[in-house]
Amino acid sequence: MFKSNLDKIIERFQQKGMIVVALRVGENIDISDIIASLNDEEYVKIIAAGGDGTINIVVNAMIKNDCHLPLAVFPAGTANDFAHYFSIPKDIDGMIDIAVEDNYVSADVGKCNDMYFVNVAAVGSVIDVSQKTDTNMKNALGVVAYYMKALSELHALKPVEVTIETPDRSFTQNIFFMVVLNGNSAGGFRKLGSQSSINDGLLDVVMFKNMKIMEIPKVGFNVLRGKHNEDDNVIYFQTSKLKITSPEYISTDVDGELGEPLPLNIEILPSRILINTQRIYEIGGTVSAENEIYDKMNKEVQ
Repeated sequence: MFKSNLDKIIERFQQKGMIVVALRVGENIDISDIIASLNDEEYVKIIAAGGDGTINIVVNAMIKNDCHLPLAVFPAGTANDFAHYFSIPKDIDGMIDIAVEDNYVSADVGKCNDMYFVNVAAVGSVIDVSQKTDTNMKNALGVVAYYMKALSELHALKPVEVTIETPDRSFTQNIFFMVVLNGNSAGGFRKLGSQSSINDGLLDVVMFKNMKIMEIPKVGFNVLRGKHNEDDNVIYFQTSKLKITSPEYISTDVDGELGEPLPLNIEILPSRILINTQRIYEIGGTVSAENEIYDKMNKEVQ
């Protein structure tokens, strides 16, 4: 998509008086090195074109290098959960229409040990589906490839014991897996964080208890409906930080990439990044206020 539309993207930005510096990040180009060398006053924003994994890499590089430029997103991945939260369209003209304007909203970022995440940190069985899904299959089937891979991994589902510590509670539970959400979706499940807001300063924790195999379809159906917080096999709560420990080795995943081993110390960084979005987009009533703040900052820089 971008090979055939790069001229259009550059032209649209030039019409707004901006020059696009295009970079193809690969094995020999580290985005962290590039962002570390940026002078924030010379640039208006950063655009990340890719999926949630690409967004994760860019946001990690921005935070670790203390970069506070706004971020525009061109969703070109499999699930695009982060872009979906902000209602960013998948057609190239719709993406550009948003990216060339200066409408911004703040977004929280999660921190998991020394890694940052925009969508989710996950622990337990079959949470590494995105890592195991074949790239060609993802390109051909999109998010359906994740669902198919998850079904094929159900035989490996086994309960694990985890201990959760938050400022308000501490408990031990046998679970199949759990997710700690910043937004409201992960892996294409759009209503996973049914009570979540991406700038409320809170993490949404969803734990799926050890249950009989025959109960899994009912829980899955409730997840699709966004009603799993009412299910007896699910623990759902919100917190600003938590610690996860276990007496055994458990797989972890951060925004679809391999996470660090337990213990995990997870917390929220409130309103850490500014995201390019549509002015009409409603998120906690903060869009217009933050546009005024950014306009003021931009004038001071100029």
